[in-house]
Amino acid sequence: MKANPLKTLLAKGAVLAPGVYDPFTALIAEQAGFNALYLSGASIAYTRLGRSDVGLTTYPEVEDTLARITDRVALPVIVDADTGFGNALNVKRTVRGFERAGAAMIQLEDQTFPKRCGHLDGKSVIPVAEMCGKLRAALDARVNDDTLILARTDAAAIEGLDAALERAERYLEAGADALFIEALRSVDQMEVACKRFAERVPLLANMVEGGKTPVQSAQTLTQLGYRIVIFPGGTARAVAHTLQGYYGSLHEHGTTAPWRDRMLDFDTLNQLIGTPELMAESKQYD
Repeated sequence: MKANPLKTLLAKGAVLAPGVYDPFTALIAEQAGFNALYLSGASIAYTRLGRSDVGLTTYPEVEDTLARITDRVALPVIVDADTGFGNALNVKRTVRGFERAGAAMIQLEDQTFPKRCGHLDGKSVIPVAEMCGKLRAALDARVNDDTLILARTDAAAIEGLDAALERAERYLEAGADALFIEALRSVDQMEVACKRFAERVPLLANMVEGGKTPVQSAQTLTQLGYRIVIFPGGTARAVAHTLQGYYGSLHEHGTTAPWRDRMLDFDTLNQLIGTPELMAESKQYD
């Protein structure tokens, strides 16, 4: 069983993982030079359903998306498994399926089901003991010990920072490989979290444009003590902004001419997705 490249990367230093939501975005991120990816559950909801991140995305949709991404790119993928899509038994199924689909790290959170985006109001969390049971189920379900389990707590917005830190402590005791304390409100709170955990376990910082947590650079977050930095929904937001402009222009002008300098042409897109290599490969079977 081959070693998990994400585990190797984390042993060497911090990891910046952009959000992706399909093989196309994953391929472009890989070509941009990133060495890890984050498969965002919210972005799957946005792009596959055209809906909000309020627990509508299901296990098969995420597993299918993950498998398609890992079939196309070689980078390790951190995958958002929401609440595990149910109780501890659902968590076991989720971990087994996501591991088979190629996940390097599987994120589980302590929200009630159905969950909602960590930067929306009105969240609620399950009891600590129930979440610890889910984490133990996740650890029991994985086949490869190198498949990492990331425990996320959303308690800071509900029970306060101290309670969230205590939950994170319990999740670490339950065996989590990394911690994610969601929706911290200030750099001061982030410093408190790092002071408590950064020396003992990889911490993840979630950067959401317009969200609850002040957006910082990966360099600044690394200096605070974070070892994983994600910008999970930035890709979907950038694409949405671009498409608003593109479709608006096409509707107004009836042609793509005004946008030609902001588009890839036919040949350049085919170069990006590897069409020449695919055609060359097919010739060996003629």
